[in-house]
Amino acid sequence: MENTKQIESFSAEDTHALGKKLGENAKPGDVYTLLGDLGVGKTVLTQGIADGLGIKEAICSPTFTIVQVYEEGRMPFYHFDVYRIGDIEEMDEIGYEDYFYGDGLTMIEWANLIEEILPSKRKEITIEKDLEKGFDYRRITIKEVS
Repeated sequence: MENTKQIESFSAEDTHALGKKLGENAKPGDVYTLLGDLGVGKTVLTQGIADGLGIKEAICSPTFTIVQVYEEGRMPFYHFDVYRIGDIEEMDEIGYEDYFYGDGLTMIEWANLIEEILPSKRKEITIEKDLEKGFDYRRITIKEVS
């Protein structure tokens, strides 16, 4: 079953607010995948999600650590950035299953690079620019896959 929503964002504030709403509605065990070119606002959305979970710590992309764990919110937040992953075995080495099937919210940036190990039930979030609609415009598609 798939359920798809498209949201228009006209500013970083809109994108952050959408993320906050996603964080507030997240349930333990949820997995969100996040796709989008460099500079489209993936980190802004992720910061909003953390805000919605009640995390006050600064959120930045964990590009060099693969996973960043935040535990101060209403549930753990596991923020993956798999952009630099060389081999799927690296995910085994860090014990990805403990996160993907754990009791927190898992967010995976560049999830298309590890598609073969993604949980079948997840929310796929794609952020796209459309310069014809303005420099700050973003089309955000959220697809529930199960």
